[in-house]
Amino acid sequence: MPPMVPHSETANDLLWKEYSLVFRDFDDLTLARWLAQTLGQLEGRAWRLSHPLVGAYRLGAHIGHQRQIWLQRLVTPPAPYGESPCCRAPFLPLLSRDVREAGLVCQHCQGTLVPFEEIPAAVAGSLGGWAAEYAQLHEVAHWDDDKRGGVADFDAFLEDAAKKAETSLRFAGEVLATRLLDFYPAVVWEDHDECLEVRPEDVLF
Repeated sequence: MPPMVPHSETANDLLWKEYSLVFRDFDDLTLARWLAQTLGQLEGRAWRLSHPLVGAYRLGAHIGHQRQIWLQRLVTPPAPYGESPCCRAPFLPLLSRDVREAGLVCQHCQGTLVPFEEIPAAVAGSLGGWAAEYAQLHEVAHWDDDKRGGVADFDAFLEDAAKKAETSLRFAGEVLATRLLDFYPAVVWEDHDECLEVRPEDVLF
């Protein structure tokens, strides 16, 4: 009988752990070179979080962070990428719906890369307004029974919130993440919402 999977570790978590095994087999120099080369491919674009290249990079970056690859200075990252203040890895931010609370998130250590108050003013206002509106849509998925009872057809109301979330995420990727490219060499943006059952394929330009 197979061992039980801990409740906190989903089948999806285990699948991504399996995917990451290839990077665990890389020696430090090989991993550093692969990460630097991939950063060069990512440069100059806003990327979906679900994009396969981004997914592969995030797996490698996680292993690299565990091994402190960038602190060893084995390779030089592409010139446009500055050093992250959180972990000294190359500067690669994630734009998520939690940007007001978490700022832009580091793709290497998962910490706050740019606090919201330090995001350039030219785009911070738009990001804050977008995040506030999105939070209201996302909250519908977490309504308690009392709130749900106040809506005549909650299922239809939830579906409407999901449709609006699709449009809102599309705007974040097509407009807001693109504006961030004026300040950062590449940007990753969150293109799904599991709570509202919005999948990346629902968020097409």
